[in-house]
Amino acid sequence: MLSSMSQSQEYRGFRQLMPGDEPGGLYILMLVSLFPLYYWCFTDETTEDEFEISFVCHRPDDLEILQEETEFSKKELQFLYRAFKNECPSGVVTEDVFKLIYSQFFPQGDSSIYAHYLFEAFDTNRNGCLSFKEFVAGLSLILRGSIYDRLNWAFNFYDLDKDGFITREEMMKIMKSIYSLMGKYVYPSIHDDTPSEHVENFFQKMDRNHDGLITVEEFMESCQKDANIMRSMRLFDSVF
Repeated sequence: MLSSMSQSQEYRGFRQLMPGDEPGGLYILMLVSLFPLYYWCFTDETTEDEFEISFVCHRPDDLEILQEETEFSKKELQFLYRAFKNECPSGVVTEDVFKLIYSQFFPQGDSSIYAHYLFEAFDTNRNGCLSFKEFVAGLSLILRGSIYDRLNWAFNFYDLDKDGFITREEMMKIMKSIYSLMGKYVYPSIHDDTPSEHVENFFQKMDRNHDGLITVEEFMESCQKDANIMRSMRLFDSVF
C-alpha cells in the first residue's frame, strides 16, 4: 500500500527531524511519525463505492454517527473504511499490524517499541485491538482536532502508564524508541548521553514546579506559550 517513491521521500524528510533542545521538535517528530498510518489509510487505490458494513465480528458504528463523533467527512470515512477493511478483514487492527507498518516504513531501524507505544495511545479501551471507530477517532483528534485536542493526545502518548503524569523514565523510553526507530540514519549522530540530554531539556521547559513530574496542566500551559510548538501543529493542517 505504501508507494516506494512517496515512502522514500517522507523517510528522507523524517530522518532530519530528530528533536533538538526545544520540545517543539519532539512534537513535530511525533506528528511526522504518523505518516506511515497516513499512507496506510489514504493511499488506497481501489475504486470508489458505497460505504458498506461487511465485518462479521466487529461492525463499526453507522456512518452518520461517525461523522458526528469525528471531523471526517462522509467521503473520507468511506475511503478510510475501505482501506481499513482491505488491510484488516477481521475488522480490528492489532499491535502486530502497527509493527508491520512501521517496520516497512523504517527498515533501517527497530520500530517495534515505538509502534507499541503508538498502538497503546490509540487503544483507548485497553483490549489489545483497535476497532474502526477507535482508529478513526484517534486519527480525527490528531489530524483534525483543536489545539487542545492535539496537545491532550500528545500528553497521553507520552504518559505511558496513563497515571496523569509524565516522568523522566517515560520520556526516556519515548526518546530511546525514537532513536531505535531511526536506526543508523539518525542525524546528528547519537551518542550515549543524547536521549537523556533531550529529556532534561524537555523537563526544564515543561516542569514548572520542578517536582520531577509533568502534569497535563503544565504540559498544556508550556506548549501554548511556545511559538514553535504552536507553529508545528498548524503546519500539519494543510497536509491532512
